[in-house]
Amino acid sequence: MRSSLARFVLARLGAASLFILVVAASAFLLVRFAPGDATSDLFMHRVDQKAIDASRQRLGLDEPVTAQLARWAGGLVRFDLGQSSRYGIPVAGLVANRLVNTASLAALALLMAAVGIPLGILTGSRPRSLLARVVSVVSVALVCCPPVVGTLALLFFGAATGWLSVAPGHVLLPALALAVPLAAMLERLQSQPATEGMRAPDIAAAAARGIPTARLVWLHAGRHALRSVLGVAGIIIATLFSGSIAVETMTSWRGLGRLMLEALTSRDLY
Repeated sequence: MRSSLARFVLARLGAASLFILVVAASAFLLVRFAPGDATSDLFMHRVDQKAIDASRQRLGLDEPVTAQLARWAGGLVRFDLGQSSRYGIPVAGLVANRLVNTASLAALALLMAAVGIPLGILTGSRPRSLLARVVSVVSVALVCCPPVVGTLALLFFGAATGWLSVAPGHVLLPALALAVPLAAMLERLQSQPATEGMRAPDIAAAAARGIPTARLVWLHAGRHALRSVLGVAGIIIATLFSGSIAVETMTSWRGLGRLMLEALTSRDLY
């Protein structure tokens, strides 16, 4: 059993590593085959051609694509991700620094979004109540709302009322922009399983034995409903990181999302 499990885990890790390598190499080649490079801004500002050629040589952009790909792949084996043409520092340190910022933002947003779990259990246990109807409508609207629209609404609210700081570097507004739709999604994920859990035969039998309703809702039905959240935990984490691209850009939060946009606009290949 242990050997088969080890083979399964190793096979999955190998397949995942190969997939990441193929995607990264494809992105590398697509960027290199696209018109322009990291020195395009110098050309647009009419910098001397000799200076442009020197920059291309320094960045290795004058080499064939195959040579650049081989050098990048060789560095990847040594955990050397190359050097940023925009910042002039190693990419590994730059990404690590921004990863800490994005991870802290995502952790705070996830902590704030956890309010959707008890709210979903509450609405699921009373599906016909006025609270459940209002919350369900609001949750569906928030889930369907794009991150850009939600962030713009929070920026407008913060600027109009002063209750939320819109200054760059303040974490509350971007955390709320990520947490609010996630909380709505968690509420929707919890509500229906909680309703089904309250109708389960074991819950009815427990109620017949005189177990308090609050314990039935929050312990028995809540534990049953929590399986739906655990089943999509990976998707939730991916949603936090993918949604942070728009949120970090619009709120000037120095994380991975904003770094990705800066790399795209400046053609920072590595």
